Amino acid sequence: MNRRLFTALAAGLLLAASSAAIAQSSNWIIDKNHAQVDFQTRHMGVSTVRGSLSNITGTVVWDEKDLSKASVNAVIDATTVTTANAARDKHIQGPEFFDIAKYPTITFKSTSVSRADGKLKVTGDLTLAGVTKPVTLDVDGPTAPIKGMRGGLVTGFSASGVIKRSDFSFGTKSMASAAIGDEIKFTIDLEADQM
Repeated sequence: MNRRLFTALAAGLLLAASSAAIAQSSNWIIDKNHAQVDFQTRHMGVSTVRGSLSNITGTVVWDEKDLSKASVNAVIDATTVTTANAARDKHIQGPEFFDIAKYPTITFKSTSVSRADGKLKVTGDLTLAGVTKPVTLDVDGPTAPIKGMRGGLVTGFSASGVIKRSDFSFGTKSMASAAIGDEIKFTIDLEADQM
C-alpha cells in the first residue's frame, strides 16, 4: 500500500470516527422562537378550552446509543399563558392557578429517557405553581438534524402528556372538576440548535 493511499484511508477513518462520536452524543439548546406548549381541558363537560405557553428555554442532551445519558432541562415562561380570552387569562394568571406573580416559570427536569414499544419516553419532574410531580412524556423525535437558517444543525421534538389539576392543587379551591376537567392534556413542540 503506498503512503498516499494509507494517509487517505487513515484520514477517512478518523473522519468517520469523529462523525460517529457526534451522532452518538450531542448537546442542543432549545430555540425559544420555535417552541410552544399547547394545552386543553374540558369545560362543564360539554366543550374544550385550549391555551398555550411560549418562551421556552433550556437544553437537550441526546445520546442515541445510550439513552441513560440523554436528558432534558426546560424552563417555560408562565407569564405567556393565553387562552385567547382576556378575562379568563387574568383569572388563570392569578393565585388560584398559575400564580405568575409568585411563580413566573414552570420547569421540567428529566430523570430518565427510554424506549418502549418503539416510542421514546421521557420521565421527569414538572414544577408548576410551586408543586413538583413526576410526569412522563411520549416523544416523537428527534428529527434527523438539518442545516438551519443560521448555518448550524437544527433538530425537532414533539412531546405529549397528561397531568391532573388536583395533583398540583391547580385551581381546585373554587373550580371543581365538573366545571373544569381534572385532566389537562398538553403537547410540546420545539426546535433545538446544536451547541
